[in-house]
Amino acid sequence: MAVAGGGGGSSASCAPSARGLERPDPLARLTCPVCLEVFDSPVRVPCGHVFCTPCLQECLKLKKPVCGVCRSALAPETTCNGCNKKMFLSKMRSHAASCSKYQNYIMEGVKAVTKEPLHNTRNFPNRFTFPCPYCSEKNFDQEGLVEHCKTLHSMDAKQVVCPICASMPWGDPNYRSANFMEHLQRRHRFSYDTFVDYDADEDDMMAQVLMRSLRDK
Repeated sequence: MAVAGGGGGSSASCAPSARGLERPDPLARLTCPVCLEVFDSPVRVPCGHVFCTPCLQECLKLKKPVCGVCRSALAPETTCNGCNKKMFLSKMRSHAASCSKYQNYIMEGVKAVTKEPLHNTRNFPNRFTFPCPYCSEKNFDQEGLVEHCKTLHSMDAKQVVCPICASMPWGDPNYRSANFMEHLQRRHRFSYDTFVDYDADEDDMMAQVLMRSLRDK
């Protein structure tokens, strides 16, 4: 995952992108605060924030490493929450992939989340097809909506509600993206069906994404 850098070709930085200072996106829990992309090999640091492994490595290059979000001291070593073994942060992901105690720790957290009973299917929002928020043409799948907007509405500056986000359990149907085209290409280049259990809350969803990342190593 590319790391956001400074202007003029300067070296990479572990500081959050300026875009991260805007109103939080409903999908921010799946996005690295440094490169603003969907997590690539996510690692959670002791203060609780999560970064792509390449972005975290940039933070650790500093003389006095700090978290790229809260600026708290970032020790190069961490402790596995499963087996309590200490190791360098850069080694944590490979360790977690093979540590059965850590995987049990993650799964216990997932199981501890209280899930609401199933609702009547008639109340389920449509998460398979979406209307264009600019011209109201309907029945696009996610990839089709992205291509339609890139082809016909790339220069449209009107603030609109993202129909994909609005259909999600955590989505705000009244939130209008300041730059919908950038949002669309940054957030919706993958299918949520690959990552998301729609009956889960955000904490449960985040745990599942991290777990799947470890398994896909």
